[in-house]
Amino acid sequence: MPAPEEVAVLLGVTAGDPVVVRRRVIELEAVPIELTDTYYPVEIARGTRLAGTGKIRGGAVTLLAELGHVGVRVREDVTARMPTADEREALRLGGGEPVLRLNRVALDGDDRPIQADMMVMPAHRQRLRYEIRIG
Repeated sequence: MPAPEEVAVLLGVTAGDPVVVRRRVIELEAVPIELTDTYYPVEIARGTRLAGTGKIRGGAVTLLAELGHVGVRVREDVTARMPTADEREALRLGGGEPVLRLNRVALDGDDRPIQADMMVMPAHRQRLRYEIRIG
């Protein structure tokens, strides 16, 4: 698909350039808790299972490593906002319930983006925990 502006910035491509996207609705006990779109540069994903629709045995991170793309750094931005109508429906939210938006980009050892995730989660169904080692 053509890269939306926000994805293009994360992946370091031009808006409208082709990218590969995998879309998922994550559920816990039959309740949707997250909408996740994962984007890959087309030169990494074209012709691989990343470009397919099926589950990837061992996960996408393992497949990326097998393809020679190892993430060594991740950058995340978390914001809160009201959901779009489509997000509200997919996440089964009532009016007035905000969502968290988490955008994540994984970078390889040369600081090249190899994967970008755009996640939308009902704020009241999530807990984000970060542990950061200092020194």
